Amino acid sequence: MDLITVTTTPFDDQRPGTAGLRRRVEVFRQPHYLENFVQATLDACFSKGCTLVIGGDGRYFNDRAIQSIIRLGAAHGVARMIIGRHGWLSTPAAANLIAERNADGGLILTASHNPGGPDGDFGIKINVHGGGQASAALADQIWAHTKTLQAYRQLGAEEVDLDRLAEHDYHGMQIEVVDPLDDYCTLLEGLFDLDRLRELIGSGFRMRFDAMHAITGPYAKRLLEDTLGAPAGSVVNATPKEDFGGGHADPNPVDAAALVDFMYGDQAVDFAAASDGDGDRNMILGPGLVVSPGDSLALLAAHATCAPGYRDGLRGIARSMPTARAADRVAEALNVPCYETPTGWRFFASLLQNERISLCGEESFGTGSSHVREKDGLWAVLFWLNIIAVTGRSVDQLVHEHWARFGRDFFARHDYHIAERDRATDVMSSLEQRLGTLPGQRAGELTVADALRFDYTDPVSGEVAANQGLIVHFTDGARAVFRLSGTGTGGATLRLYADRHVTDPADVDRDRHAMLAQTMAAAAALAEIPRITGLAEPSAVI
Repeated sequence: MDLITVTTTPFDDQRPGTAGLRRRVEVFRQPHYLENFVQATLDACFSKGCTLVIGGDGRYFNDRAIQSIIRLGAAHGVARMIIGRHGWLSTPAAANLIAERNADGGLILTASHNPGGPDGDFGIKINVHGGGQASAALADQIWAHTKTLQAYRQLGAEEVDLDRLAEHDYHGMQIEVVDPLDDYCTLLEGLFDLDRLRELIGSGFRMRFDAMHAITGPYAKRLLEDTLGAPAGSVVNATPKEDFGGGHADPNPVDAAALVDFMYGDQAVDFAAASDGDGDRNMILGPGLVVSPGDSLALLAAHATCAPGYRDGLRGIARSMPTARAADRVAEALNVPCYETPTGWRFFASLLQNERISLCGEESFGTGSSHVREKDGLWAVLFWLNIIAVTGRSVDQLVHEHWARFGRDFFARHDYHIAERDRATDVMSSLEQRLGTLPGQRAGELTVADALRFDYTDPVSGEVAANQGLIVHFTDGARAVFRLSGTGTGGATLRLYADRHVTDPADVDRDRHAMLAQTMAAAAALAEIPRITGLAEPSAVI
């Protein structure tokens, strides 16, 4: 065994974002780039003798990155690595494995919903003891280490066979290659009523799950087809591919348009869903209906006791600030607290870890609960199926009954992809400077009621996360939210969200984009998006 010290110089772009470090594959493939970041992470987060869980979503460069992490970890003094076979672990499966094995943390190799392949994106998420994401303070410590790193240490040793279940003594570091499905599938099976689910599916209930050639394919086939008895082929695009089959593995109406078209067509099945690159997001559909992220969270909360794992009720609910406020109304009806957090799952993880909440969700089709410290796409699918099985209601009936009781929160997102990041930050800084002047101002057909910057104080730790987005409320009750995305790898994405609550039964079935058109137009005008960015229209409407 050769212990090699490699002299290096810092990179200036290795500050972790809301879910680790994401960059283009070509950036990570630069000499020393991956190794610098992993060494800084090990130095900042994990001491000698620790146990780490390693795995990822199977995207391009995962296999090479894992072999490098093994060599770096052994040189650092890691005592044990638990690695998914083929290098695979969905994000919720990795979080569960960290908790189940009492590991000190893990590195999850994913760029989530970002495109894969040689010309796509790559990323490393850092999860800590318990399975949750690294805090902002810990991310800052990693960043500080990246800026001063002068060398990294690795073993000049052979590669490890990750394609078979085995235990290896890797020059003193123990490596266990595990089935990536077993622990996670066992966890989910314990949360839901499998007999009711088998009965539902055996009754002729038809479903389709689109794994989008990402990591959830094997998990979904195990759970939906093998365990519950859904007919073979109910899970489509089930084989994980390094480039996600050339598609964009993001479960939303734009990137999963083929599934949406199918569910709006003559051959639609009773229930459909999709998940993303690393398995932590979900989109739920019924015939002719896409369930919005806010409605999905709210409906799960309203029917939580249908599932055995939640039969005792909920401690609380949390939603990210841009998410439509449907869950707030359910929390009020259940007499439980509802927390509004910044975007970023680590804020939920703090509340989950300290038993403040049982369910949580965010605007970009992420939903989760106290079963793991990450969002979980397949968990949401099984939860929906459990509710359908117990209530005997269809997706459409469940949603319309929910709207009849609580009203409908229309929700939409406009993304502006801007090549020059400075222009995106100019939009935000200019609007922030004018917040105090906006109340009473007319914007198109609407009038501003109030405007504010969203700052968040964690109710557990007291940690303050400032400047997490800008909010404009209009006198008609509608709301617009502005924030810069933290998940992109080039330029910037300015996200504009709008939501509006209605209770008139004559309005609930109207087109959501038509219902929010005035709000979107007023918000874009207030922020002077066309003038500052040069974009007259959004790049994507979701």
